[in-house]
Amino acid sequence: MSEALSFAESLMENLSVSVSLVHSRSHFGGWNRTDEIPSFSRLYYIADGEGSVLLNGELHYPKPGQLMIMPAGSVQTTTTSRDNPYTRHFCHFDAKIGEWPLFAPEGKLILVDAEEPEATRRLFLNMEVQFSQGGYLAPLRLKSALLHLLAYCMEHSGYTAELDRFLFHEERVKLGSVLQYIEEHLDQTIEIDTLADIIHLHPNYFIPYFKKLMGVTPIHYVQQKRMDKAKRLLSFSNLSISDTAEQLGMDLPHFSRTFKKATGVSPSSYRRGTT
Repeated sequence: MSEALSFAESLMENLSVSVSLVHSRSHFGGWNRTDEIPSFSRLYYIADGEGSVLLNGELHYPKPGQLMIMPAGSVQTTTTSRDNPYTRHFCHFDAKIGEWPLFAPEGKLILVDAEEPEATRRLFLNMEVQFSQGGYLAPLRLKSALLHLLAYCMEHSGYTAELDRFLFHEERVKLGSVLQYIEEHLDQTIEIDTLADIIHLHPNYFIPYFKKLMGVTPIHYVQQKRMDKAKRLLSFSNLSISDTAEQLGMDLPHFSRTFKKATGVSPSSYRRGTT
């Protein structure tokens, strides 16, 4: 895996999403807006009708059967035909990695054809039911559906260029060197001072800086990566549990306690359950 892809994967593992509204409309009212700059992102499925979207000065004509993402903070002007208004299913959401939005406000409209229009429409209708009825499982189902739709849109829209711009923002480039160091030194003691020194920050400033970009503290992130590696080694290698602990720079008792705390099962039980 290339360094850029590894970096992207590390960031996506810390993506957080939330849904603030799911609804559908099929009439003229509510769509026509001029130079609106919402604080939330919008995900639409256009089922029928005609109209236009002007986003950050770029004009588009979304068609029935298309999905689109309008990033939070972008300048949005939308119109639809009074005689043939859009039938639209939509979701208001936030998607962030740490404090950074996944979709940049200055970015472009993401517009793709739905591979299975009817299945997409049903998915939105189900999301609408989950949102209106609530219940303790509703947030899980809403986030699952949203992540599925976001991944589809990103995969089929040529989002690679936008992702590169996101990844190679000056601050995240600096952070990438820290994440690479962590990945390459999981078998050793990793000190905050060492990580901070890589990007020339005082340790007291480095911890909130890291959390701002990744959403978790450096210590939590290192522990998370060690446990991820432990799971892979236990599942796909013939290393003994003692040797697995050594690969993570931990003695066996410490590794066993940490792994059970993180997963709820012992390393040996985990291995038995995955082999």
